[in-house]
Amino acid sequence: MSPKSGTPKKNLMLFSGRAHPELAQEVAQHLDVTITPQTAHTFANGELFVRFEESVRGTDAFVIQSHTAPINEWVMEQLIMVDALKRASAKRITVVMPFYPYARQDKKHKGREPISARLIADLFKTAGADRIMTVDLHTAQIQGFFDGPVDHLFAQSLLASHIKKTYGDADIAVVSPDSGRVRLAEKWAQQLGDRPIAFIHKTRDPDKPNQAVANRVVGNVQGKLCVLVDDMIDTGGTIVKATDALLEEGAADVVIATTHGILSDPATERLSNCKAREVIVTNSVPIPEEKRFPGLTVLSIAPMLAEAIQQVFEDGSVTSLFDGHA
Repeated sequence: MSPKSGTPKKNLMLFSGRAHPELAQEVAQHLDVTITPQTAHTFANGELFVRFEESVRGTDAFVIQSHTAPINEWVMEQLIMVDALKRASAKRITVVMPFYPYARQDKKHKGREPISARLIADLFKTAGADRIMTVDLHTAQIQGFFDGPVDHLFAQSLLASHIKKTYGDADIAVVSPDSGRVRLAEKWAQQLGDRPIAFIHKTRDPDKPNQAVANRVVGNVQGKLCVLVDDMIDTGGTIVKATDALLEEGAADVVIATTHGILSDPATERLSNCKAREVIVTNSVPIPEEKRFPGLTVLSIAPMLAEAIQQVFEDGSVTSLFDGHA
């Protein structure tokens, strides 16, 4: 019996949750596609419903959702979208989550605690996700929680390019807000032209979330423009205390560069009143007008996401987008 030959074809379809439609629309423009129309609404008791208005059978589906507040609602909506695609016979489902939810809960600090970052990976695998695409994980080993390919993208090049363009002639030192991110600071220092690094030695009480005490600066920052790098700003307490510590140590100025501008209250008030020259974030999560302030710069990750989606669709190399270092 001879096999029957056919004409294989691939169709890329982009699907967007309701958390950050502006980012999804920008990604769609870079890909030269339209976001697949859908019906989505919330019932009176809070339950979510999603139905796609076009056939998705055999498609290469990319489901983009930014996990902002209310974070649990948007996680559930993306899970429901993945489930709907699986039941409608999508060929491959890639979950695009620019900000990985619950990433800070990646290990147990004490007994009887959850590892919620692993739970998120398990939920999406059970829902039907074949692949995850995300940006600047809190810790890189979270990739191992998902049983399938994980495309870990880096916004560092985007942020570093802005720093070089704006402050390239300054005497720069790259500063990590804690000892755990020194390796990240080293990568930044190399990309900015082999700059010196420093870090803030701090303590944190595991029983008090979003609170940290900056102790002392380790490294020479005297007279330098300090680029303070981190993966996220939530309430802003850690990064503002680090800024104060650097200026007290004799730093000429401080520029804050971070990927995820979560900006939970009172972050906007803290950052707008702090002495940093500029706060640079990306649009991995939506930043509404009421959370913006004069010193805030928001860079778009849409071109990077679109390029990575195109590479995955064409079975190309995502790693090549980051000079082989992804």
